[in-house]
Amino acid sequence: MKDVVLKTLEESIRVKERFIKENIDRLLTAAQQLATCFAAGHKVLIFGNGGSAADAQHIAAEFVNRFAVERKPLPALALTTDTSVLTSISNDYSFNEVFSKQVMAFGKKDDIAWGISTSGNSKNVILAMETARDIGVYTLALTGCGGGELARCCDLALIVDSRATPRIQEAHITAGHIVCELVERILFPENFMGG
Repeated sequence: MKDVVLKTLEESIRVKERFIKENIDRLLTAAQQLATCFAAGHKVLIFGNGGSAADAQHIAAEFVNRFAVERKPLPALALTTDTSVLTSISNDYSFNEVFSKQVMAFGKKDDIAWGISTSGNSKNVILAMETARDIGVYTLALTGCGGGELARCCDLALIVDSRATPRIQEAHITAGHIVCELVERILFPENFMGG
């Protein structure tokens, strides 16, 4: 059993290290886009399914509350949390529309839609990204498995080079944390004095 633990740790480190090295410029670009969005008074809409839904909520909470330093709240919404909205759209229309209808309702030009899908082929995430682009919302994706269709329909894709869902998810939350800190450092540099 110890071998399983150590093998998992080694795989996780290897996937994350490769992801960061391959995507460092895209992580910096994502942080700059998000900081520009927030500084201009716009918001970020974040969404995904399953573990990616949890990541969307986690990242939104880091922006709204705080990440590394005390600062004003930043407007981020996880589109995965309102069960009445999710179930009514699924029931009345289709589960494929649960995020796109919310993007239409809440998204405004120059906001950011941040879609998360480990496979890159989640239909509801792809449809929401297409909807976002149609209304002038910048589209950012976290994905894996070669990027899938999601990587091809967004402005900026951060792709984890793995097909193992747990390893992709571990890299995704690492990316989320890195981007959150970079955004804080861009917008609130005075709060990092000495750090």
